[in-house]
Amino acid sequence: MDNKGSSQMLDQDGPAAPPRTNGELVFESPWESRLFGLTMSLHEAGLFDWEEFRSLLIEAIGIWDAERHPEEDWSYYEHWAAAFEKLLAKKNFCASAELDGRVAAFSSRPHGHDH
Repeated sequence: MDNKGSSQMLDQDGPAAPPRTNGELVFESPWESRLFGLTMSLHEAGLFDWEEFRSLLIEAIGIWDAERHPEEDWSYYEHWAAAFEKLLAKKNFCASAELDGRVAAFSSRPHGHDH
């Protein structure tokens, strides 16, 4: 997938702006880039309006910011995942119980298992 076209609609600064280095999107692990690609593909297929997702992302970041504990590490794509999960449920793309099961299954995989 070409991230150049996608990145034009992404915020360049502010709470919804993804991490970048020298203007290029930065992903710290494979799941982040896969989640990004999946989100962008669903949007480009016309399944949701970008502003709808963006609002959910800003909301997820705002909740973390209001409730965070000093020992918690910041992870932009964890907030992206929370917003994406909320979008999936809101649009009825995936039942909540099914989504919870899939998240649990992926989360329980050993470190370094990237798919």
